[in-house]
Parts: sequence; structure tokens; C-alpha cells
Amino acid sequence: MELRSLSRPPVAGTGALAFSGSLWRGAALTSAALTSATLASAALTDPARLDPASPYGPLGPPDAGGVALPEGFTARVVARSRRTVTGTAFTWHDAPDGGACFPDGTGWIYVSNAEVGAGGGGASALRFGPAGNITSAYTILAGTSRNCGGGATPWSTWLSCEETAAGHVWETSPWGGPAVRRPAMGRFDHGAAAADPVREVVYLTEDEPDGGFYRFVPDAWGDLSSGTLQVLAAGAATSGPFTWEAVPDPGGSPRAVREQVPGMKAFDGGEGCHCADDAVWFTTKGDGRVWRVDLLGGAYALASGSGLTVPGRGPLARADGITGSSSGDLYVAEDGGAMEIRVVTPDGGDSVFLRVSGQSASELCGPAFNPAGDRMYFSSRRGTSGSPSGGITYEVRGPFRT
Repeated sequence: MELRSLSRPPVAGTGALAFSGSLWRGAALTSAALTSATLASAALTDPARLDPASPYGPLGPPDAGGVALPEGFTARVVARSRRTVTGTAFTWHDAPDGGACFPDGTGWIYVSNAEVGAGGGGASALRFGPAGNITSAYTILAGTSRNCGGGATPWSTWLSCEETAAGHVWETSPWGGPAVRRPAMGRFDHGAAAADPVREVVYLTEDEPDGGFYRFVPDAWGDLSSGTLQVLAAGAATSGPFTWEAVPDPGGSPRAVREQVPGMKAFDGGEGCHCADDAVWFTTKGDGRVWRVDLLGGAYALASGSGLTVPGRGPLARADGITGSSSGDLYVAEDGGAMEIRVVTPDGGDSVFLRVSGQSASELCGPAFNPAGDRMYFSSRRGTSGSPSGGITYEVRGPFRT
């Protein structure tokens, strides 16, 4: 698996990665999210709306597959674990988790991790034509364990993160080819990754109850083979200034990476990560929060999910994957809870975008937009069966805000 080079995109028009962070304009979330009292007041002025904070209006009834969406949106299943992907001879992997989209000429590719342990993990890809039809499906990483989240790079590679105590980040091409382990990025219980082309660093989450929030500073941008791993250091509060401190031994020996810097700020179960407009957002599933790190001001704060309650439902539960759209909206998937993907708007609104019923033993993960921003992909890791073999990957189409 440890080869020295990666396959570069063989198709014209794939040189620039269309990850949504590069399209954001002026998203300025703060810790002053809408309160339940504010939302209740809004509901009185528009009683027909189930969720007054939603930019899309109320959810309709669940479709035949159990997916409830706002008016104008539709969902379809594009892959199921252990079943042949339509139009191909490829069998989709178990436990689909983190994902991302890459431009591919006039079409695009959706990459999905397989969170399977004991060397049964990895990642696969769905390749779409310009009309959204699936043209091929294939494996891009195999032989790894519990590949949970990840992140796209500006040079069009996929960083697949192993969620194990001694996990690594693997870099691979969405077009297939050799995969490379990146030990300099740390050996720990990885959540997800987010590339920052402005500061030329990669941010990393850690899925531990006392996990850190890291950034990797490569010696040369575009080459992740060497560099410096740093961790965010701050006090115990939910907001305030921070510094980046170097981790002495990214390999985690003899002490775990998160135990090496005394002033490290601990976060409860780091999961999804998204960078845009001089800020990086990440989720913590242990306390159902979304955090915002101001990269210019040098401060961190809660962005949303700190006990926020919308009338008729509870607060954000076990926040997992996160992505953004060109409108500045964030989409946050729940690990369990009400099985929702929530939308957090730049003005602090927090509302339900979709809900999946009949899959209470699963979790939603891997939200990602295609390059045009009119289709969103996500997975239910265990589907209706509650087993990794029951995973379902969906596509949602509709009038997304841009």
C-alpha cells in the first residue's frame, strides 16, 4: 500500500477541485445561534411552517424510501452495500461513511469511505456522467480499517482517515491507482480532514472524548509526506483565543498524540470538518456541537448546536459529517438521533433539511455536493437493517441555495 506516487487525474478539466469551501462568500457564524424562544415567536407569525428557521420550508411526507424533504426536492438511492451498483458490475462496500465530490470533465465522482474494521475498510467511488447517470464504480483504497471521515485536497486527491487508536491518513486518487499512507499527519483516532489552500495546511479532527483539533503544516504544499503536526491549545471555555502548538511525536509513542501537549483544548468526539472563508468548522458528536475557528482573529467559539431546540424536536444530536454550499449554508448530518441532516445558515438559523425514517439503528454521514451544487450525496451507514451490510448511499436533487 505504501507506494511513492499517486495517480494524477487522467481526464481533462479535473485539475481544480470544486469542493464547496472555495465557493463560500461571507459566511460568518457566531456563537449567538437562534434561541428556542426566538424560533417559537417566529412560529406564531407563520403557523403553517413546521420549522420557521428553515430556508426551504417544512418537510413533506417521507417518500417510498423513508426520506422526508422540503417541496421541490427528490431523493434516489445510488448504491446499496453488498449489491451491484446499477449500470456496473461493481459491488458497493459495507458501512459507507465520509465522502466528497470531485469534478470529472463534464461529470463528477463521489468518493465514499467504508468504516469496516480488521483491514476490511477502504474507499470506493461512483462516477457520474453530465446528466447524473452512473457510468462506473470501483475501489480506490483497500486493506485499511474503519475509514470514517476524510477530506478532499485542492490537487484532487482524497484523504481517507482511519478511526482507530493508531489510525493513519491515507491519500488516494478518486480515479483509482496506488494509495499512500501519510504518517507525518499523525497516528491517532482520526475523524475527518479539511484542506486550507490559503494557509497551506490541513485540519484534522480526533474522535475521542478528550480529542484534539489539529492542523498539519506540510513542508511543501501539495506534498503531505513530511511536515509539522500541531494541536489547538486553549482554555476549558467554549470560546476564546487559541494557539497552535507542535506535537512532539506524531507517531504517538510512547504517549498518545493528544497527551503530549499539556495546554491542548479537548473536544468531545471530533467528527466532520469543513474549511472556507478564513474559518474552519468542525463537529463533536459527544455533545452535539458545531465549532467555528476564526483563522484570522485567532479565536474559537460555538457556531451552533449548543442545546438549540426548535419547536417540535430536540437539539442537534451527535453531530457527524459536515459540508457547505456556495450560499454559505452548512449541512450537518446526525449520527443517530432523529436521523436528520440539518442546515445552519450564516445568520445563525438551525433547521431540518431532511429526515430519514425507519432507520433508527443507523447514522447519516458523508454529505457532499456535486460541482454544480444542485445534487447532494450522503449515506445511511447501516440502513434499515441496522447492520454494516445494510448501508445505503443517496442522492438528493433540488433547488439548493447558491
